[in-house]
Amino acid sequence: MKYQIVGEPLPVVICDMEAGETMITEKGAMSWMSPNMRMETQGTGGFGKMMGRMFSGESMFQNRYTAEGGPGQIAFASSFPGTIRALEIAPGQEYVVQKRAFLASDETVELSIFFQKKFGAGLFGGEGFIMQKLSGHGTAFIEIDGYTCEYNLQAGQQMKVSTGFIAMMDATCSMDIQSVGGAKNALLGGEGLFNTVVTGPGKVVLQTMPVNSVAKAIQPFIVTGS
Repeated sequence: MKYQIVGEPLPVVICDMEAGETMITEKGAMSWMSPNMRMETQGTGGFGKMMGRMFSGESMFQNRYTAEGGPGQIAFASSFPGTIRALEIAPGQEYVVQKRAFLASDETVELSIFFQKKFGAGLFGGEGFIMQKLSGHGTAFIEIDGYTCEYNLQAGQQMKVSTGFIAMMDATCSMDIQSVGGAKNALLGGEGLFNTVVTGPGKVVLQTMPVNSVAKAIQPFIVTGS
């Protein structure tokens, strides 16, 4: 499979596939494709993984697209202004990503749930108690909201991040939550009650325009009918 990512800040990844190659996607991710691409909707990984995808914000079922009778082409567009990133997955090179980030991947990539080690990180961290983990081997495509900033954290090195700004991190990183401290700060500071703390070693990728933050920003200007 060969691919090109074009069109930022409204990107699309266009994949050229050899005959017999298969890609997996989440529901509704396909934007366009050649006529010889065959789609099959199915649950993969057994009931447990299907339920895990549901709890992580995705559909229980995935679509499989296979090029039949010759080379085929399929495209996946981002659902929000930002970036599409290609990740090379391999044993020991696994990633944890925000909910709803997964676009598509080789069929050899496994998408599963990732539980935070501490329950508090799930209740208050903003990224949710359940995130998505990409493992196996092959190429996966994820979408990130807005511009991206990367940091390589050393073992034990930490970064404090406002809720929702973590796009992805190496699976070697851990995540917890921390109170902003002080009733005045919590109630009047406008930054919420908690921040997310990421601890290395590993790379963390931050996004500058989380869709949830955009929704909150425009909510006061939306007039609803009675």
